[in-house]
Amino acid sequence: MAQALAMAKPLAPSSSVLRKGGDPSSPSPSNTLSIQCARVGGVEIPDNKRIEYSLQHIYGIGRTRARQILWEVGLENKVTKDLTEEELTTLREELSNEVTVKGRKEKKYMIEGELRAFNALNIRRLIEIQCYRGTRHQKGLPCRGQHTRNNCRTLKGKRVPVAGKKKATR
Repeated sequence: MAQALAMAKPLAPSSSVLRKGGDPSSPSPSNTLSIQCARVGGVEIPDNKRIEYSLQHIYGIGRTRARQILWEVGLENKVTKDLTEEELTTLREELSNEVTVKGRKEKKYMIEGELRAFNALNIRRLIEIQCYRGTRHQKGLPCRGQHTRNNCRTLKGKRVPVAGKKKATR
């Protein structure tokens, strides 16, 4: 495989995961390198799904935002592996576009690491000012008014038995 990679042509920026298929001794077309995933917004999106659903693998892009991006770029919703290099380039440019808001340049779409950092900063701010939501985040409890007697196991973690507490007998 190292020899095949050394002799291969330089890869396009969208190709990230490569796969070698077939029997290594046979010189058939199945023995060549093939692109398995396209890289958009710093994330490898699946090739076998339609682009609307592939874009949803990027943190910060849901169904509505994916449809909006496709409409703004003018792409039809086809399978990701059928996209041309030009279409992938326009899609990448749309996601990394900057717009001017109140005299400042900001990214049009806040996605991936930038969005995660923004959310973490907001939670840290809530904890610092010690508001109700901040203390709930700090304790690992739900902060939107849910009941906690029976549910919220995701936030509270695994049940821990309390020593000395016995079940009532009937």
